[in-house]
Amino acid sequence: MSSARAVKVAVVGHVEWVEFARVARMPHPGEIVEGSDLMREPAGGGAVAAVQMARLCGQATLVTALGEDQLGREAQARLAELGVRVRAAPRAAPTRRALTMVDEQEHERTIITLGERLEPSGEDAELPWAELAEMDAVYFTAGDILALRAARKARVLVASPRAWHALGHGVPLDALVTSLADPSEQAGLRRVRDDAKRIVRTEGQRGGSWLAGGDARARSWPAAEPPGPLVDTYGCGDSFAAGFTYGLGAGLEVPAALVLGARCGAVCLTGRGPYQRQLTGAELDLG
Repeated sequence: MSSARAVKVAVVGHVEWVEFARVARMPHPGEIVEGSDLMREPAGGGAVAAVQMARLCGQATLVTALGEDQLGREAQARLAELGVRVRAAPRAAPTRRALTMVDEQEHERTIITLGERLEPSGEDAELPWAELAEMDAVYFTAGDILALRAARKARVLVASPRAWHALGHGVPLDALVTSLADPSEQAGLRRVRDDAKRIVRTEGQRGGSWLAGGDARARSWPAAEPPGPLVDTYGCGDSFAAGFTYGLGAGLEVPAALVLGARCGAVCLTGRGPYQRQLTGAELDLG
C-alpha cells in the first residue's frame, strides 16, 4: 500500500439529514422517555462512507441528489467542512430526514426515516459521471442503473444492497457488502448474487464472512478491537464499507481490505454519531 493520498475514491449514494438523541433505553409502546445530547448531521450511507474515505485519503467525491431546500444547502456545506467534494443534482422534493435514538445501555441505534430517498440518476447532466472512470474505487449506495454503469468504469466497484433497484441487471460488482443483521438486505441477495464477484457479510462484534464467486465456502475475518469505550453504533457499517472499498482501491488483497474495514467500523463505534471518531490516513500503517 503506497500512499493514502494517492488513492482516488468516490461514493455514489444518498444523504439524509439526521437528528440524533440519546435515551436511557428504547421506549415501550405508549411510553415517553427523555432524550438528551441532541445533535444534527447530514448522514445516511452515502454521506458517512464519503466522510470516512475523505479521512483516509484526504478527499473523496460524493455524487448524490439533494432537495432544493435549507437542509440540502446545510448538508452540502457541512459535508464540505468534513473534506467531501459534494456534487449534487437538485430535486424539488425535500431533503430526506431521519430520527435516530441511541440506547445508552446497548449503544445500539434505532432509525426512523422521513420522506423520499433522493438518488442521483445517470441522466443528471450536471453530475460528473465521466470522472468516475478515473477513480481507483467507488462505493455505490443509491442511484439508477445508468448511474451504476457509470460507476462500473472505476477500477473497483463495491455496492450496498440498499441500491437494490439498480442491482441485478448484469453490471458486475467487485463486492457486495451486506449486514446479516438486516433481513431486508439478505432478502434480495439471490437476484444480485450472480453479478457480485464477492459477497461480504458483516456480523458486528463477531466480525463477518465473505464468499468468492460461486464458492460455497465462507471465509471469515475477526472483529477489530475498539480503541476506547463503546459509544454508539451509528455509522459503523458504512465506515466499514468505506474502509473496505478504499482498501481494495489501494491495492490490498481482500482479507487485508476487510481487516481495514473492520478497523474503521471499530473506531467509529467509539465516537458520538458518525463523525466524532473515524479512522484517518495518519493512523494507517502504510508499510
